[in-house]
Amino acid sequence: MNLKKYLVRALHRLQKGPGYTYKELLVWYCDNTNTHGPKRIIKEGPKKKLIWFFLTLLFASLVFWQWGILINTYLSYNVTSSLSIGFKTMKFPAVTICNANPFKYSEVKPLLKELDRLIEAALERILQPTPGNSSENVSLPLDLELWNQIPLVLIDEHDKDNPIILDIFETNQTAAGSETAMDNRTSVSRLPALCPQCSHQGSDNCTYRNFSSAAQAVTEWYILQSTSILSKVPLHEKIRMGYQAEDMILACLYGAEPCNYKNFTQIYHPDHGNCYIFNWGMDEEALNSSNPGAEFGLKLILDISQQDYIPYLSSAAGARLMLHQQKSFPFLKDQGIYAMAGTETSIGVLVDELERMGYPYSDCTVNGSDVPVKNLYSQYNTSYSIQACLRSCFQTHMVEICGCGHYMFPVPEGVNYCNNEDNPGWAYCYSSLRSSIKQRQICIDSCKETCNDTQYKMTISMADWPSEASEDWIFHILSYERDMSTNVTLDRNGIIKLNIYFQEYNYRTISESAATTIVWLLSSLGGQFGFWMGGSVLCLIEFGEIIIDSLWITIINVISWCKGLKQRRARYPDAPPTVSQLVEAHTNLGFQHEAVGAVPRAEALPPEPGTPPPNYDSLRVQPLATLGPDSGTDTE
Repeated sequence: MNLKKYLVRALHRLQKGPGYTYKELLVWYCDNTNTHGPKRIIKEGPKKKLIWFFLTLLFASLVFWQWGILINTYLSYNVTSSLSIGFKTMKFPAVTICNANPFKYSEVKPLLKELDRLIEAALERILQPTPGNSSENVSLPLDLELWNQIPLVLIDEHDKDNPIILDIFETNQTAAGSETAMDNRTSVSRLPALCPQCSHQGSDNCTYRNFSSAAQAVTEWYILQSTSILSKVPLHEKIRMGYQAEDMILACLYGAEPCNYKNFTQIYHPDHGNCYIFNWGMDEEALNSSNPGAEFGLKLILDISQQDYIPYLSSAAGARLMLHQQKSFPFLKDQGIYAMAGTETSIGVLVDELERMGYPYSDCTVNGSDVPVKNLYSQYNTSYSIQACLRSCFQTHMVEICGCGHYMFPVPEGVNYCNNEDNPGWAYCYSSLRSSIKQRQICIDSCKETCNDTQYKMTISMADWPSEASEDWIFHILSYERDMSTNVTLDRNGIIKLNIYFQEYNYRTISESAATTIVWLLSSLGGQFGFWMGGSVLCLIEFGEIIIDSLWITIINVISWCKGLKQRRARYPDAPPTVSQLVEAHTNLGFQHEAVGAVPRAEALPPEPGTPPPNYDSLRVQPLATLGPDSGTDTE
């Protein structure tokens, strides 16, 4: 009940308003505020009033200017980075090793037989362009079905103004300006090399790629064709055709503990075939390392079997390796390094730990749950990374636009990989999508960096291994351990030794913290206000109070004006009267002079009689002597 009375009284008070005019309210504020300056404006003389008014206005402007700078600095959400370096017991990184060649040529040769014959014949035509000098004339007939899907032609640019297109498997020559030649032929040249893909055979919608060498164009053409062929091979067959762990990993030692190929996790990588990951942390706890130096790291001896490489697919020989976090997918094409055959490669590791501030200081994500792109690499049970997001985004767009997925990336459930038979225009669609700046920007805007990231900085050194003095006995031992043979089955072209270990300082932590906080903002704002105006938080409350009172005065004035306007409209429903009409309405008709020829007074006057003039005896002017004793006036 008391609460109800209080609320009613408060409502009445609010309805009543402050009850001041603007001038009275301003004078009251200046006289009662705790802020220095306004009091002097109303209490000093005229000259000092002007001086203090100018100083108060100047310092108030400085305060608002400083406040704007401070608030803008706070809203920029800047961060400060701190760096710490040292050595501590840390998880040893996951180590992924692959062969630079994805498949054994002896296993995949039947699938690539026709493709190899085509590329060999094309190379003969390129190297021996004169008719009749090629040995292809006596060979078996070529199956040009693959060739017609993405054909290659030569461009002779000796005459820059009139380049000539030479079809490799046809004898006709066509000027480069010919519309038919440019529309229906894919080109490779001796000088500039072009490799276009069309949306479908015979289409005018084609994409041309320039190369500085025919070797680059031929390699690109072979990759496109082999991708189409291998996309139709089941996964278990591709794993079988790759390098097996027991053949590739000859020796393993972690610290003082021996290990073997069984300590590695096998995955299939589209670029490199079978890959093997040490210390991935999927099935068991990750291994820790508490000491620096090569004797406490991982030592491996690998056999890459270089003699079984695919000649036109892999032009580099060696092992491809990458250090990464546990439970993360290895993107070797972008982040991996090569280890050369016939060498001992030592890799000193420094761990960079980056701890970013979250929103709004930096646009990062903790686990990728707030990223709009579906992570296609989740089928490997790996954690989120920006590389996985970018590739998933590209593959999603390719499935939507091209109707199939690229062989190098995972595909959503129910989607097939692209091939020339089912998707004749996939190469053109893929090339157009890959070169699209708009598509790339969409993926960049959609994907985010992880807030907590670990990167491995490597210091690499190499030396020949084994030496000429020791290679005989080393190759004998390794050959016997792998093949149980007394004959040497290994050579320098296939052997690689790796040493991976922590350096003397094994970690470098870069952490981010907010450069400006709400506490910093409030203290800075108060400091500026107190320095320039001598004010405090109470002064701001007083200023807020006068603003509220001004609003109430304004509201009351508006309400009063509206009421007055409503009353005037009720009094004069029609057009408002003129001034002469208002004067005439207030004129006493009883004192108006009669005009000549006017209507008789009895008819003009209203029925009620007019008020007679006053008749006061006190207004008569008489001499005092004439007043008698009966006049009612007292005399002394």
